[in-house]
Amino acid sequence: MAAPLVFITGASSGIGQAMAWRFYQAGWRLALVARRTGEIDRWAAERGLDPARMAVYSADVAQPDSIVAAGMACLQEQGLPDVVIANAGISIGMDSAVRADLDVMARTFATNNTGMAATFHPFIPGMVARGTGKLVGIASVAGIRGLPGHGAYCASKAAAIAYCESLRGELAPAGVQVVTLCPGYIDTPLTRSNKYSMPFLMQPDAFADKAFAAIARGSSYAVIPWQMGWVARLLRLLPNPVFDKALSGRPRKQRSGQNL
Repeated sequence: MAAPLVFITGASSGIGQAMAWRFYQAGWRLALVARRTGEIDRWAAERGLDPARMAVYSADVAQPDSIVAAGMACLQEQGLPDVVIANAGISIGMDSAVRADLDVMARTFATNNTGMAATFHPFIPGMVARGTGKLVGIASVAGIRGLPGHGAYCASKAAAIAYCESLRGELAPAGVQVVTLCPGYIDTPLTRSNKYSMPFLMQPDAFADKAFAAIARGSSYAVIPWQMGWVARLLRLLPNPVFDKALSGRPRKQRSGQNL
């Protein structure tokens, strides 16, 4: 019997790369997707991954036809995955008073939301027919409450949480599980330019260990690390005036084109 197969987008760095390594260590076959496939090839060679246990697909998740084509290629070359992880995402600050930032918001939703649905799309019919499978959406604690200057990302992750919840209800009768993972602050290229404090900052490999366990359990929703789970609960409960005051004067996420 062939080893189980995991399909991961955004696999060239950060969380996606760490997840790929964690699944590989557990004996899984890998289907890895990124725009920068050369970075995956170099990483795989440095780590000594067995080429027979992996395939790399080039795709731009913000372009539905591109990521759908990668999924179809995976089905043809490697078969139907057991787990699909929609991890690819972007995080850019925005100011709604700046016209160019409306394009940033559109690009963010194209990647973080439409891209997630397009990642799952090729595999849903096969998983439903098989009666098993796990679709994993990487959301964020930033989707719990909006943060000043971070409207595009926060809104996209709130939408990702709601989308995965909707999909979970749709697919549960067919035996297909949908797992929503909400990372806190993870030390990746997405967070290293942040000018504000990042409590409970976690290394990608540590996150991948916890995420692998949550996926194996079939958790419907998990916040990682657990400390950020309590922060998320508190954020939900804070009255708006208290929440607004707590964030007053907080440094904002870097916008596109801003100097570090």
